[in-house]
Amino acid sequence: MRLWFMGSGRFAARCFLELSAFLHFEVVVVPPPKPAGRGLKESLSPLEEVAKAGYWPLIRARDVNREPILLDMAQKEPPDVIVVVDFGQRIKEPILSAPAFGCINIHPSLLPAYRGAAPIQRAIIDGKEETGVTIFRLVNAMDAGPILAQRRYPISPDETAGQLCEALACEGSRLLLEVLEGLSKGSIREEPQDESEATHAPKIAKEEALIRWDESSKRVHNLVRALNPTPGAFTFAHGKILKIWRTSLADGICGKPGEIVKIEEGRPVVACGEGGVVLLEVQQEGKAPRDAASWWRGARLKEGDVLG
Repeated sequence: MRLWFMGSGRFAARCFLELSAFLHFEVVVVPPPKPAGRGLKESLSPLEEVAKAGYWPLIRARDVNREPILLDMAQKEPPDVIVVVDFGQRIKEPILSAPAFGCINIHPSLLPAYRGAAPIQRAIIDGKEETGVTIFRLVNAMDAGPILAQRRYPISPDETAGQLCEALACEGSRLLLEVLEGLSKGSIREEPQDESEATHAPKIAKEEALIRWDESSKRVHNLVRALNPTPGAFTFAHGKILKIWRTSLADGICGKPGEIVKIEEGRPVVACGEGGVVLLEVQQEGKAPRDAASWWRGARLKEGDVLG
């Protein structure tokens, strides 16, 4: 098969690493670098970093639907499949219909559940115990195309979004290989999505990362692991941002929401609206992440102080 790959983020990069061990991609399409940091230095997307390391042919496209090189390639030597993963650009005509088998996406949810940019984070925030991956063909509507294959995957109680991203990228890549083989043999049957079952997973807004200690301990714990490794759930200590990277649930905790009620094995236990959480790993503003016990020893806080 003649294959192209389009993507951008961490999930795309991991999928590409898995797939490129078995497949040859004629071109890898990525968005242009974005300025980042105080010096506004150009920051490459995770996929571009991986593709450059492997010396894959790259095309940067601000809009794939108008990129002259891609339009010319699609007309003269159209691919059989364009694999589109975690890309952030809507694929339109004529690119959408250029491949013989269409544009095929790996999506980290059991569609039609969690359509959108943050399916992994939203599933964890919602406390789901199961998710999965879906291979589907792109259409004009977002994440609404016919399903080619699906596979379920359990979510562990303490699993972070980063860990689940890695697992689903591996699982999805293996499933895509099966789909490509099926397409070449004519054994794949498309199944339309049930629109009545559709739910959405929009990008995480900055204000959503603020921990609301009046919520249940399970909700707080889920938020922390959903926003690890990015952007990080946060609270305030002494008026400065304190990111919380890892927690564990603590039973039988009573106190004012956000109150440090006790120290357990050197780590602070914080009360929530219901129950509490043990802080395991934190990051003080301007500092590197560290074990919460180490942070606590120099934090100038005491039992009874309130975070937030």
